[in-house]
Amino acid sequence: MTMQHTSVAAVQPRTELAETLPAAFQAVETLLVDAVDSEVAVLRDASRHIIAAGGKRFRPRLTLLAYAAVGGEDPNHAVPVAAAVELVHTASVVHDDINDHGVVRRGRPSVNALFGRTFALLTGDYLFTKVYELMAPYGDLNILLAEGTSALVEGETLQAAAVKEGNFTREVYYRVIALKTAALFKSAGAMGAKLAGGTTKQIDALANFGFNIGLAFQIVDDILDLIGDEEQLGKTAGLDLEQGRGFATAYAQEGTEPSLDDKVNAIKRKAMEGDALNQARTQAHMLVQQAINELEILPPSAAKDELANLAHMIVDRSF
Repeated sequence: MTMQHTSVAAVQPRTELAETLPAAFQAVETLLVDAVDSEVAVLRDASRHIIAAGGKRFRPRLTLLAYAAVGGEDPNHAVPVAAAVELVHTASVVHDDINDHGVVRRGRPSVNALFGRTFALLTGDYLFTKVYELMAPYGDLNILLAEGTSALVEGETLQAAAVKEGNFTREVYYRVIALKTAALFKSAGAMGAKLAGGTTKQIDALANFGFNIGLAFQIVDDILDLIGDEEQLGKTAGLDLEQGRGFATAYAQEGTEPSLDDKVNAIKRKAMEGDALNQARTQAHMLVQQAINELEILPPSAAKDELANLAHMIVDRSF
């Protein structure tokens, strides 16, 4: 399927966006459920269990808004791509809960806790394979998604290796979150823009927008993991500290004696009492502003406004 660059459509009225995008968002939800219909009951049930738990859906929302912001006329054309991005993310959290022994995800028992490690592993694999089906008609967009997915695995691996080696520094932390989180956001923005026929500059701008809000998203997520509890987060809390990772470990372990019996609490106390939280929040807000600056190349539209709102929502969320 060849993507042709076309001229940007006229500014999309806010009323039109209000009518078309909510339906497209709902279509993504429907497609997520339909896509994992399997004759193997445990795969179907486990997949639908994690999908039905919901989630913030920032990534598919970014794809649909990027599509609309460069003049895409039919959001339904972008629905399978948006769903594919969300399935990649969902597969990754299923695998994360296996690695981290997480027992709660999105306010429900994790797939790992409910179905066991073996079926959780297979469910994550199944979700990844369904992405191929959704993306089959979309030609070169598969390259963009593959870049984000490959980076995700590289980031998770780099994180695990750094923890194992006791080398989880600030530099490593930012490299990890760029790969494991921001790269998929980048792909989501770029795919939406490219599918709508955006110019090279528009595609690059929305890729950069996605990358920056992806970094901010992970920083905020790590802050919330430090200060929140399981009920607030909707997932097992405190795993980053227990696993020796996350921004608190990267920012606060310097100067903390490795021989301390209670190193986890020592790092948490240092992060909470020091300036680490403020540094991280400041960094997240700076990244969001950089992301919003990328939108200046786009013509005025309701979708452009909603992209800026999405960026603020990511950094301002409390849980």
